[in-house]
Amino acid sequence: MAFSTEEEETLETLKRWWNESGKSLLLGVVVFGVGYLGWGQWQNMQQASSAAASDIYEEIGVTVVLGPGVQLDDDAIANAKQLIAQLKDEHSDSVYALYGALYGARLAVDDRDLDTAENELQWILDNAQSGFFAETDESLLITAKLRLARVILAKDEAQRALDVLTGINPGAFEAEYEEIRGDVYVALGQLVEAQASYQAARDAGSTSDTLQMKLDDIALDS
Repeated sequence: MAFSTEEEETLETLKRWWNESGKSLLLGVVVFGVGYLGWGQWQNMQQASSAAASDIYEEIGVTVVLGPGVQLDDDAIANAKQLIAQLKDEHSDSVYALYGALYGARLAVDDRDLDTAENELQWILDNAQSGFFAETDESLLITAKLRLARVILAKDEAQRALDVLTGINPGAFEAEYEEIRGDVYVALGQLVEAQASYQAARDAGSTSDTLQMKLDDIALDS
């Protein structure tokens, strides 16, 4: 069978460790065999769990994504929330659970339940994966942080929103990051910093329809 790059690296590390420890060739072969069988069982379990999580996530998508302008009815919302909770409870170590929480935050914002929206986004950050076998996509973490800052700002907690933004390396999200930061500075009454952030967002290629209006408003207030 063909191994993935991660599997190849894992097996090579295992073999190198045993060789360097000075164990006999026979013992090394036995341990390698046992380890290989254990790895295969772990892989099978992971694949089964991932497939189940994928099925739940797909059902969430079918339930929530109805098309532009289409409103979810109460039954659809309740079903989506139940599926999201199931996904997070049964497959918390799956990337599908993280994206499910994004759906949960969106539903909460639509319902004007900012506390739940914050909890869903914070859950993503608290359950992010790191390490050799799995690592959460950095773009997902940045998205969660930016949305978390936006939710906290909507709760009139501008300083806490700024704390969330501190230390983020936005990369491809620079335009969105700078605009949110500008909004936070406006809420804090720091108009010079806000103007600089809005300008940075525009320089980064922002397509925001309201960015120029925000710059104009600062110019009038200055």
